[in-house]
Amino acid sequence: MPELPEVESIRCQLEPLITGKTIIKGHSFPSKKFSQAKLASGFHVQTVKRRGKYLLVGLEKKLDGKIKLKELIIHLGMTGSVSIVNEKSDDPYVRAQWQLNDGQILLFRDIRRFGRIAVVNPNDYKSLPTLNHIGPEPFDPKLTVTSFHRSLSSSRSYIKTKLLSQRIIAGLGNIYVDESLWRSHINPLARRIGKERSGVLLVSIREVLAEAIENGGTTFRDYRTPDGLTGKNQHNLDCYGRAGRACNNCSSILKNRIVGQRSTTWCPQCQIS
Repeated sequence: MPELPEVESIRCQLEPLITGKTIIKGHSFPSKKFSQAKLASGFHVQTVKRRGKYLLVGLEKKLDGKIKLKELIIHLGMTGSVSIVNEKSDDPYVRAQWQLNDGQILLFRDIRRFGRIAVVNPNDYKSLPTLNHIGPEPFDPKLTVTSFHRSLSSSRSYIKTKLLSQRIIAGLGNIYVDESLWRSHINPLARRIGKERSGVLLVSIREVLAEAIENGGTTFRDYRTPDGLTGKNQHNLDCYGRAGRACNNCSSILKNRIVGQRSTTWCPQCQIS
């Protein structure tokens, strides 16, 4: 599933391609998850932002002399991607497409249909519960060690489960949680960690995400940037997907188990507690 670095890489490429353009008409696959694509018709693209794993496209149009604002929300799910093309596609996995006023088309492709399209009033995310209750952005200066530690201490769930919930911190998925916990020497099955270790973990999360963004995200199968290229961060992973191989820190064999219904890799030597 595309996580924060992948969505941010997409946002950075998409922003100059569609900002300032007008959506002439939207079409969608016949499903409630994508049918709101047509509601963006007639709107002018003002901004392309990101919140956690969501793309937020700011829309504006004049209606009866008044300015009407909306947000086009694109959630990529597990296999979603966006691209700009010059003509309509007959690809059976295209779930939504928007005709732009310059003749180009914005496509949303999603093989497994776990993605979602919504058009909402600005900042009104009640129809999108995960986005509505999402936690702070990892790089938000208001996210301090104190507030992060307080949130981590609010339940007895496994620390990996907490980080995946999106309520403690936004944008993390399986790849970058495993990487961050490995780098900070924290066992994914830990339930509580002290304030000092919370600070180490927060630094690790920020480092892991920043490096992944710089590398254009991680591609194993489906993830592509709007220009059709893959990310490069898969070549820099220390933990995720490396079960059975030697730890890059201590040479112990990395182990794997299911934690909260998610495949989890960790080092039994480095991540004892």
